Amino acid sequence: MSEIQTTEQVKKYLPFILGTAIFMQMLDSTILNTSLPSIARDLQESPLDMQNAIISYVLTLALFMPVSGFLADKFGTKRIFILSLAVFSVGSLFCSLSQDLTQLVISRIVQGIGGSLMTPVGKLALIRAFNKNELLKAMNFAIIPALIGPVMGPLVGGYMVDYLSWHWIFLINIPIGLIGIILSLKYMPNYKSPVIDFDLKGFLIFAMASLLLSVSLELLGNAQNITPVLLVLVLGFLMLYFYYKHAKTDNNPIFPLNLFQVRTFRVGILGNLATRLGISSIPLLVPLMIQIAYGQSALTSGWIVAPMALTAMFGKSYVIGILDKFGYRKTLMTNTFVIGVLICCLAIPTVQSSIYWYIPILLVLGFFNSIQFTSMNTISIADLRPYQNSSGNSLVSVNQQFAVGFGIAFGLIVLKLFEGDTTFIKNEVHNAFRYTFLIVGSLTILSGFVFRRLNFRDGDNMKSA
Repeated sequence: MSEIQTTEQVKKYLPFILGTAIFMQMLDSTILNTSLPSIARDLQESPLDMQNAIISYVLTLALFMPVSGFLADKFGTKRIFILSLAVFSVGSLFCSLSQDLTQLVISRIVQGIGGSLMTPVGKLALIRAFNKNELLKAMNFAIIPALIGPVMGPLVGGYMVDYLSWHWIFLINIPIGLIGIILSLKYMPNYKSPVIDFDLKGFLIFAMASLLLSVSLELLGNAQNITPVLLVLVLGFLMLYFYYKHAKTDNNPIFPLNLFQVRTFRVGILGNLATRLGISSIPLLVPLMIQIAYGQSALTSGWIVAPMALTAMFGKSYVIGILDKFGYRKTLMTNTFVIGVLICCLAIPTVQSSIYWYIPILLVLGFFNSIQFTSMNTISIADLRPYQNSSGNSLVSVNQQFAVGFGIAFGLIVLKLFEGDTTFIKNEVHNAFRYTFLIVGSLTILSGFVFRRLNFRDGDNMKSA
């Protein structure tokens, strides 16, 4: 790694720069869901066909995220990060100017190319700029937008569609992107690492696995016939097996297998995947329930969920102290259990209850979610060696992308299974949501056992000095 003097100003602004990128990406990925019917009407398309605008973006992320570490090592974190912000902003502008679905899909692909590099490269710069005992505090600040984006997306999207036009959901990215570029030009360090060569064969195999798994995710939530979905899913895992065989023999694989010899990385990856399977579906299921079961507007459902962002930010001021006192193992096991119980509590109110009973549950849930995400993200990279930072960070980003996707798909599948059994839910759709919360919450509780594989002193090097 090239030696770069990291000033206090760089350390001050770098978490904010990364936070800008994360906010832009998370807001964009959720804000579109609220606006799809309006965009479909304007483009004279069926709302069902508009799913291509979401799928194209997700697939592009999955395809190009693995190459982010190599590009950052070769050309520098500053150059690639600024390029990614510029590409994402240009893609957003193209989206707002789209006249038909084809143009919108192409524009979303451009956005996806920028988005696939933004967060991994920004996180890589953060990892290299801060010492281990400073990284938790820096990551804690930068990750706040990841909690706010999914909550604010439906709310902002509802307002823009109702009072402005759908074009503004993309145009809002441009000023945020410009702020990120200006700050990056001044404060983003341009870290590089020696690059031997690019593992093209490994990249293509892993990209194919990512593509197949992403397609299966998107099909899973809307499939009438499960057989082709399972076939695509199996093919995706088969390609992962081929990558494993390739990585065992290649001298410089894009994701070295020695990453998984680091126990904290291995547990962090698995814990992220298992825990987010439950957590990720809640920002989608709760607004759906408010609209479908209670007959409220998209804007009202957005306001019900929005307070989660406030307690998420509040939780950030406590997470460092909690981890310093209790350690990662006890914190993650206890916190995952609490989140699972809170998700189960969403099943308590009946359809006759006031929708405002959900607010206190979601307020507490937002607090514990913030602790969970910061803890999982930092323990994953706690014991990586400097030469493993690029590939490990890229793999963590890819894993999180799939974890969120699988979580949303899982929640929708469980909901649809209960909706289809009218006798069991007594012809009351709200009961389908209640049973889904119980299943998702129980799964989250069980996922906490993954963190038992951590030792009591794991993550001590991440504790604040």
